[in-house]
Amino acid sequence: MPRYTAHVRGEWLAVPCRDAQLTVGWLGREAVRRYIKNKPDNGGFASVDDARFLVRRCKGLGLLDNEDPLELALEDNEFVEVVIEGDAMSPDFIPSQPEGVYLYSKYREPEKYIALDGNSLTTEDLVSLGKGHYKIKLTPTAEKRVQKSREVIDRIVEEKTVVYGITTGFGKFARTVIPVSKLEELQFNLVRSHSSGVGKPLIPERCRMLLALRINVLAKGYSGISLETLKQVIEVFNASCLPYVPEKGTVGASGDLAPLSHLALGLIGEGKMWSPKSGWADAKYVLAAHGLKPIVLKPKEGLALINGTQMITSLGSEAVERASAIARQADIVAALTLEVLKGTTKAFDTDIHAVRPHRGQVEVAFRFRSLLDSDHHPSEIAESHRFCDRVQDAYTLRCCPQVHGVVNDTIAFVKNIITTEINSATDNPMVFANRGETISGGNFHGEYSAKALDYLAIGVHELAAISERRIERLCNPSLSELPAFLVAEGGLNSGFMIAHCTAAALVSENKALCHPSSVDSLSTSAATEDHVSMGGWAARKALRVIEHVEQVLAIELLAACQGIEFLRPLKTTTPLEKVYDLVRSVVRPWIKDRFMAPDIEAAHRLLVEQKVWEVAAPYIEKYRMEHIPESRPVSPTAFSLEFLHKNSTKIPESEDL
Repeated sequence: MPRYTAHVRGEWLAVPCRDAQLTVGWLGREAVRRYIKNKPDNGGFASVDDARFLVRRCKGLGLLDNEDPLELALEDNEFVEVVIEGDAMSPDFIPSQPEGVYLYSKYREPEKYIALDGNSLTTEDLVSLGKGHYKIKLTPTAEKRVQKSREVIDRIVEEKTVVYGITTGFGKFARTVIPVSKLEELQFNLVRSHSSGVGKPLIPERCRMLLALRINVLAKGYSGISLETLKQVIEVFNASCLPYVPEKGTVGASGDLAPLSHLALGLIGEGKMWSPKSGWADAKYVLAAHGLKPIVLKPKEGLALINGTQMITSLGSEAVERASAIARQADIVAALTLEVLKGTTKAFDTDIHAVRPHRGQVEVAFRFRSLLDSDHHPSEIAESHRFCDRVQDAYTLRCCPQVHGVVNDTIAFVKNIITTEINSATDNPMVFANRGETISGGNFHGEYSAKALDYLAIGVHELAAISERRIERLCNPSLSELPAFLVAEGGLNSGFMIAHCTAAALVSENKALCHPSSVDSLSTSAATEDHVSMGGWAARKALRVIEHVEQVLAIELLAACQGIEFLRPLKTTTPLEKVYDLVRSVVRPWIKDRFMAPDIEAAHRLLVEQKVWEVAAPYIEKYRMEHIPESRPVSPTAFSLEFLHKNSTKIPESEDL
């Protein structure tokens, strides 16, 4: 017999259906009838006949025709939302779809797997897991380690040994011994009481990353979780059933307790959960719709699920990958601006950077040469001012290798720390199967990631700070020799006037966000946890800073392309013309004033999706092969040729490079 789950005014109702020929309208009326039946005041209705409603699928939010048969309109176990006409949305209402869920509107269950062993996960892999590109499985070695670790816990319970978190309370209650008969209840109580976060839920991508990273840590075999339970967690991940995890509430020691507890709460069938099939619903219903059962926690397993730095480091992994992407593309955008402002390439000479050989600086200077070298890529714009009397450019153009370079080196430094952290055991106590014992320590402290992510925010911000100054030079006719604010008929049209203000506002906001959160600490848990990292806020604000950097550079990209319009029919170098063509494929030239926000968002998407890098990178790498001896080391910030061959635009053999 088909069954559906209906959401009516915050209530989830299971509605069995004896006849699949019944209609969507019947399902809506039956859901409202059951809702009224459960309310003392009948939910404000005199009868079900008074209700006027619409029915829509939770997956994709598509409206349904009330006259359609259920067997044609819906799948068995599908989730729907019954929207009562005239209702206003409550401010605490959990929407059917979380923020950013449009990315899941075409969700397809992945076929490929990533095998986790707890030791070799990369930030790139973790971001791909977040995007739903892979399912998870364990390596055989990891399974054996998990089993041996669990044997230690089972022996502790059997022998009634007093061990923190297994047979005792937590934090201040570490000296309170718990009877064996209540050890499972202890773990459930831990998860429930620690689920005390606030704020908006993590979007699906970030919740998937959080869950995947916790699985990777458990796979190391130092947490004491049973293999049976870990495999249940993996099944939940592979079904894309994602618990409601508020983004705020962690102080970053002892680990990310609040967010990880919310993660575990969904796994035990409590709280809210989301999947592409169901939208938001009670966790037990979402699990049941995917043929899964709530996890029954054994001794130590609640603690194993919630003790660690995975909130900080999963968000930190996204931050590192987005920072890497925008740093690469910032060089391309700045090179385009330099062309429009008729700057010189002399500041990027190899010998200048060889005598100050910071790897990031050397790499950025190389990228500028690869994009602007007029002997390699003839530029009509560069040729037009070859014999001008300008000696040198402003710092925002001339010093790009030094300013952008340290950003690249900062990202490499932070990525090294985050990569170590995502493959680290961060529990307490740690279970060492080879020694047959548990040891209490402090690996849960998030200071490494917190400090690194504060440093990342400070470093990456500078890309926006220098970009905003270049936007000023593009918009200011006394500096650019272009029309004011890059528009014809100035006065009638305002052009990029307020787009520059937006960039300035974002840079100013970043200055406040770059104050390090990790310099703060507040004693918690009755002074047993008397120093904390505040790494959760470090990770969240690093992502905000990076998003602002992306948006500022999107504005510069649009402004530089608009500046080229006033230099036509002259052309820039081949790779920069490709970048111009890419932008013009989504944003037309600015002839007169129009609604600008969609243009900024379109350019932002190009940067987030790394489209700007993809069109320019083949030229950069071809130049590298022609100008750098094979024995010379390549900066770690450069993309591998293998990636480029797989993902970038191929250069036609006939093109004169």
